[in-house]
Amino acid sequence: MAAAFGHGGGLAFPAAPAVAGATSPTGPRERRRGRGRKSRAVTVAGVRPSSPHGRFGAVSVGGAGVMAVETLSPDWEFDRVDDGSQKIHAEVQLKNYGKFLEEYTSQLRRIEDALDDSIGDVWDFNLDPIALKLLPYEQSSLLELIKTENKVLNKVITVYAALCCEIKKLKYEAETKFYNGLLFYGEGATNASMVEGDCQIQMGRFISFLQELSCFVTRCYEVVMNVVHQLAALYISNKIAPKIIETTGVHFQTMYEHLGELLTVLLTLDEIIDNHITLKDHWTMYKRLLKSVHHNPSKFGIQEEKLKPFEKFLLKLEGQLLDGMIFQACIEQQFDSLNGGVSVSKNSTFAEEFAHSIRSIFANVEAKLGEPSEIDQRDKYVGICGLFVLHFQIFRTIDKKFYKSLLDICKKVPAITLTANIIWFPDSFLIQKIPAAAKLLDRKSLQAIKIHRDTFLQQKAQSLTKDVQSYYVFVSSWMMKMESILSKEQRMDKFAEDLTNRCNVFIQAIEHMFYRRSMVVADSVSHITQHLQHQALHSISVAKKRVISDKKYSEQRLDVLSALVLAENTLNGPSTKQRRLIVSLALSVGTQMKTFKDEELFPLQVVMKKLDLISELRERVQTQCDCCFLYWHRAVFPIYLDDVYENAVDAARLHYMFSALRDCVPAMMHARHLESYEILLDCYDKEIMEILNEHLLDKLCKEIEKDLRLSVHTHLKLDDRNPFKVGMKDLALFFSLNPIRFFNRFIDIRAYVTHYLDKTFYNLTTVALHDWATYSEMRNLATQRYGLVMTEAHLPSQTLEQGLDVLEIMRNIHIFVSRYLYNLNNQIFIERTSNNKHLNTINIRHIANSIRTHGTGIMNTTVNFTYQFLKKKFYIFSQFMYDEHIKSRLIKDIRFFREIKDQNDHKYPFDRAEKFNRGIRKLGITPEGQSYLDQFRQLISQIGNAMGYVRMIRSGGLHCSSNAIRFVPDLEDIVNFEELVKEEGLAEETLKAARHLDSVLSDHTRNSAEGTEYFKMLVDVFAPEFRRPKNIHLRNFYIIVPPLTLNFVEHSISCKEKLNKKNKIGAAFTDDGFAMGVAYILKLLDQYREFDSLHWFQSVREKYLKEIRAVAKQQNVQSASQDEKLLQTMNLTQKRLDVYLQEFELLYFSLSSARIFFRADKTAAEENQEKKEKEEETKTSNGDLSDSAVSADPVVK
Repeated sequence: MAAAFGHGGGLAFPAAPAVAGATSPTGPRERRRGRGRKSRAVTVAGVRPSSPHGRFGAVSVGGAGVMAVETLSPDWEFDRVDDGSQKIHAEVQLKNYGKFLEEYTSQLRRIEDALDDSIGDVWDFNLDPIALKLLPYEQSSLLELIKTENKVLNKVITVYAALCCEIKKLKYEAETKFYNGLLFYGEGATNASMVEGDCQIQMGRFISFLQELSCFVTRCYEVVMNVVHQLAALYISNKIAPKIIETTGVHFQTMYEHLGELLTVLLTLDEIIDNHITLKDHWTMYKRLLKSVHHNPSKFGIQEEKLKPFEKFLLKLEGQLLDGMIFQACIEQQFDSLNGGVSVSKNSTFAEEFAHSIRSIFANVEAKLGEPSEIDQRDKYVGICGLFVLHFQIFRTIDKKFYKSLLDICKKVPAITLTANIIWFPDSFLIQKIPAAAKLLDRKSLQAIKIHRDTFLQQKAQSLTKDVQSYYVFVSSWMMKMESILSKEQRMDKFAEDLTNRCNVFIQAIEHMFYRRSMVVADSVSHITQHLQHQALHSISVAKKRVISDKKYSEQRLDVLSALVLAENTLNGPSTKQRRLIVSLALSVGTQMKTFKDEELFPLQVVMKKLDLISELRERVQTQCDCCFLYWHRAVFPIYLDDVYENAVDAARLHYMFSALRDCVPAMMHARHLESYEILLDCYDKEIMEILNEHLLDKLCKEIEKDLRLSVHTHLKLDDRNPFKVGMKDLALFFSLNPIRFFNRFIDIRAYVTHYLDKTFYNLTTVALHDWATYSEMRNLATQRYGLVMTEAHLPSQTLEQGLDVLEIMRNIHIFVSRYLYNLNNQIFIERTSNNKHLNTINIRHIANSIRTHGTGIMNTTVNFTYQFLKKKFYIFSQFMYDEHIKSRLIKDIRFFREIKDQNDHKYPFDRAEKFNRGIRKLGITPEGQSYLDQFRQLISQIGNAMGYVRMIRSGGLHCSSNAIRFVPDLEDIVNFEELVKEEGLAEETLKAARHLDSVLSDHTRNSAEGTEYFKMLVDVFAPEFRRPKNIHLRNFYIIVPPLTLNFVEHSISCKEKLNKKNKIGAAFTDDGFAMGVAYILKLLDQYREFDSLHWFQSVREKYLKEIRAVAKQQNVQSASQDEKLLQTMNLTQKRLDVYLQEFELLYFSLSSARIFFRADKTAAEENQEKKEKEEETKTSNGDLSDSAVSADPVVK
C-alpha cells in the first residue's frame, strides 16, 4: 500500500479534492454560501496551497491529528455558529479511520509473512511457466560505447571488438544449428522402419542444410583471414613504415582466444563429419541415385541441363565439407595479400606476438587443466592447438619445447569431448597437422602417450564408483550450503566466491538449485556485479592518476590514458558481454608502460575474471549443466532405471534424470533430414517412455500386485517372505514422488500403478466373480500400505458378488433347496458342500441386486415357481403320512398320550419319541445310512428352505425399493409432476415423461411401504386342501414332530462336530429350514394348539436337567474315590448332555421365531372371523364414501 510517512509517526495521505468554489477568496458571496455547506464534509483533511505539508493532508494517523479549519473561507467563518459538534464528529471519524488503517496494515503484514517463504523465494523447476533470466542488456552499439578523444585507438578497439563479436555469433550459430543438424542426421528412423529410398530422400532434404553449412564455413574463413590481417597490420616489423599505435608491451590476448574459438568450431565440424558413418553412406547412395538419374532424366522429370550444375555443386560440397578438410583449408589460405597489401608470413614482429600470445594463453590454461577447479580450460586448449597449427602453417617455424609441452598435456587430459559424443585426441591432431615436428620427437614418447591413454581409461573405470560418490557428497554439501546461505541474509563477498568456485559441477541438481532460488540469486548477482565493478574502477582510477601525474608527454602515454578512460567509462554501466570485451581490449593497451604495479595488476585481472563469471552465471550454469549428450548415451537409461528400482531410497533422483533427458529436445529441433523435427521428437519420446515402462513402471506394477497377493494369501504359506532373509524394498517411496514432467505430459507413477491395479482387479473380478472379496481386500491393503487411492469396481449388479441369480434359483429351486442351508436370524443361505475352497452364500443384497437387474416382476414369478415346487413336495409329504407303518404308529402314539397325559403332567414322554425313532429305523435304511424319518426330516427342511427363500425375496424387494426411493425427500408428500407440467404448459413429451415418473414413484412408494404378504398367500392357497376331511391322515402330523425334532437334533450335532474334523463332508452349522417347514405345516393344518398341548420342549428340558443333576451327584460321590477314568467318562457325559440341551433350546427358539411369521397366536377359526369383520368394514366405508362424494364439492387431488 503506497503511503507517505507523515511527521507525526503515522501515515499521511494526499488531501481530499476541495469542491470548486469552497476555498476561493474571490467570486460572489452567494456562490460561496451556496457551496459552503457541501465543502464542510469534503475538505476536512484539505490543506491550502501555502501549507508546509505540500500536497499531503494535515491528518497524520497516530500523531497529533487536528482538523485543518484554515481551509474554510473567512465569510463562512463569520456566518457559522460554532457549537463544537463538528469537531467531536471529526475526531470520532478520525479515530475510526486510524483504527481501520492499523488493522489493515497488520492484515497485510500477516499476508506478506504467510506468503513470504513459500511463494517469494522458491520456484519449482517443473511447474513454473515463467523463468527469471538474468542477463545484462543494453541497446548501445560498439560505436556508441567506444568513444574517446583518441580517434586511432577508437578505430583499433572498435575493429577488434567487432571481430570478436562476429566470432562469438559464428560460434553460437555453429553450436546450436550446425553441430546439431549434423549430429542428428539419420536419427529418428530405425533400420526396421527404413524402406529402400528413404536414405536418398533424407539426404535430398539435407542438401539445403549442407549448402548453408558451406556458406557458414566460407564466412569463417573470411573472418579468420580478417583477424590475421588486422593483427598483422598492428604489429609491423618494418621499422620505416608508420605504426598505427605503439605496440610495445601491448598484447591483445582476447583476440587470439577468440580466434582459437573459431578454429575450434572448424575443427569440431571436421570431427563430426569424420565420425558420421551414416552421413557418408547416405551421401554415397545419393550420388549413385544421381548417376541413375543422369542416364534417364526424363523418367524422373528433370531437365538434363540442370543436372550438370547440380553435380558440380555436390562435388564442391563434398570437397569442402565431407573430405575432412574444413580446418585444413582454413589454415592453408593465402594470408599474404598479393596486391602489396598486408604482409603476414614475413612479419617477424607479428610472428613473435602470435607465439607470445599462444604461450600466455597456454600458461593460464595449463595450471588449471585436470584440476577440480577447471571450468572451460579444455575448450581453450583445443583453441591453442588450432592456433599453434595456424602459426606453423603461416610462419613455418616451430617451437619444439612448446610443441612438447602441448603434447605433455595429453598425459593429464588424454582426450577431449568437443560436443555430444565427438571425442578428440590432441596428440593425433598435432602429429597429423605438423608432421615435421612429429619427426623430431622420438617414437617412444609418442608411444608413451598412447599407453598412458589406456592406463588412464583403466584407472577411471576402477575409480568410477569412488569418484561418483565423492561428487555426490560434494554436490549435496554444496546444495545444503547454498540453501543455508540463500535462506539467510547473504554475505556478498562469500556468496560471490562460492558461486564462482562451484560453477563447474555438471549436475542437473545444481541447475535446479539455481532455478529454485532464482529470485535470491538475481538479487545477489546485481549487488556482486556492482561490488566487483567498483573494485575494478578503483584500481583503474589509481593507475589513471599515476599516468596523469607523470608530466612527460608521448603518444604512447596518451594511448594508455585514453585506454584507461575508455575502460573506466565502459565499466560504468551494465556488465554486458560487449562492455566486458571492450574493457578487456582497452586494458590490453592500458596496462603497458608499467601503469599498474605488479601487486595491482593481478587483483585487477582476478576481479575482471570474477566479473565475467558472475555476469554470465546463469548462462554458464546452463551450459555446464546441459545434459544434451545423454541422447548419445541412452543405453545408460535402462541400467539407471534398474538401479533406481533396486534402490528405491533414491527414487527422487528420477526428476533429475528426466530433466537431463529434456535437455536433448532443443538440440533435436535443428534436425533437417526428416519432414519435420517433430518426427524425431516423437521417436525419442516413444523410446524413453517404452524404456521407462519396461524397466520401472511395469516392474513396479507387477511387484506391487505380487506383494498385495502374497499379503492377502498369507494363509496359503506360499514362500518365505521374511524380510530379514529375503530383503525388503520400500516401494512406497515411488508414490511420494511429484509427477515428472517430460515433453507435453506429466508422468505420475502413483496414478500409473493405481490405474494398473484398478484395471487388473476389475478384469479379474469379472472373470472370477467369486474372488471379488479378495480383490476388495487387496484394494484396501494398497491404500494402507502404499497410500494408493483405489477406485471401487462398480460392476453391474448382476455380476458383482452376485452368487446365484434369482432367475437361476427360480428355474432350479428343487436343487437349490436341497443344496443350500437356511439361517433364520441372518436371512442368509449357505451352500451345503462345494468342490471349491469356499462356500457360496446368498443374502438379501444379492437378491436386491437381481431384482434391480431383472425388475420387480420377477418376485411374483418366483413365488409362483415356489408354489409349484411346494405342490410336488406336499404330495410326497401326504404319501409318507398315509403310509400304513407310519399312520398306525402315529395313531397309537396319540392314543397313548391321551391315556397318560393326566398322569404325566400333560407332557409327551421323551422315551416315546426315542422309541418311535428306533421303530422307524427298523423298517429299513437307504445305502447312505438314512432312515425313513431322516428322509422325511429332509423333506420338511426343503419345504422350510423354500419358505425361507420366499421370505428373502420379499426382503430383497423391500431393500431394492428402499434403495430406489431414497432420493425422494418425503414419502408422505410426493409432488404430482404431471399436474406441475400441465400448469406450466410444457410440451407433450414432457407431460408423458412426468406421467411415467409419477407412476414409477407411486410403484416404488407402494412397494417400499407394504411389500406383498407372500406367506399369507401360500398359507391361504394350501390350508383349505390340508384341512379337508379326505386328508384326515395329515392331522396326525403334530404327534410326529417330537421324534422329528429328536432326529433333527442328533443330525445337527453330528454336522457341527464334523466342522472340527479334517474331512468336512456333511459339516454344517445351521439348518433353520427344518424349523421353518414345521411351523409352516403346523399352520396349514391349524395344529399349533395340538402341538403346544404336548409340552414337548418342557419334557425335553426336564429330562436333560434331571440327567445332568444325576451326573453331577455321581461326580461328587466319585471325586471322593478319585477314579480318574470314571471321572473323565462322567465329564464327557455331562458335556454331551449340555450339548443336547443347548441344541434343543436352539431349535425351540428357531421354531418360536418361525411361528411368528405364520401368526401362531390365532387359530384358523379366529382368522376367518377377523377376515369377515374386515370385509364388512370395507363395505360400510365404501358406502359412506359414495354418499359423501354426491354431497360434497369435487376435490382436486
